[in-house]
Amino acid sequence: MYAEKFNPFEIILASNSPRRKQFFKEAGIPFTIKTFEIDEIFDSKLKGVEISDYLVKLKAEPFLEHLKPNQIVITADTIVWSDEHYFGKPKNKVEAKKMLSQLSNKSHQVITSVAFTQKNQQKIIHEISSVTFKKLSNSEIEYYVNEFNPLDKAGAYGIQEWIGTIGIENIKGSYTNIVGLPMAQILQSLDELTSN
Repeated sequence: MYAEKFNPFEIILASNSPRRKQFFKEAGIPFTIKTFEIDEIFDSKLKGVEISDYLVKLKAEPFLEHLKPNQIVITADTIVWSDEHYFGKPKNKVEAKKMLSQLSNKSHQVITSVAFTQKNQQKIIHEISSVTFKKLSNSEIEYYVNEFNPLDKAGAYGIQEWIGTIGIENIKGSYTNIVGLPMAQILQSLDELTSN
């Protein structure tokens, strides 16, 4: 369906995330992958959505001078925001366990920003979902961190994995956003950008 709709645009997904690739495939969006290594450093004064908005602009910068008129680069960044504190990807298992302990028995926000960068314009959207964890036991945290791979996930967890099944009491907002991309909103934005 979308192959014809988005023709003659070339959509470039600037992400190595297997979950984001899977979402694009499942939606039927034609795309290629291209990424640049970026140091995800930001001003400590930034809060919540300001962080993810800043990072998607940063990720788009290396593409700017080479973009052709028919290309759309999509950069995305997902963060967890809890108690005025930023949770990115944990550096190691110790940090992952600490993050999960801090998220246990409370609600937090999962924020994804997405930038659509073209030769002469850039559009940024963001989606905020709320997730509430039950009180996680130390043995549950230990098991999850050791048996799964939380190191490539913001907040040290994947809602689609075991921890989401046994530990999450409530979510508000987009589910796909919590996994890594707000797909309904992305499709709407692509539709608007390719219809002009």
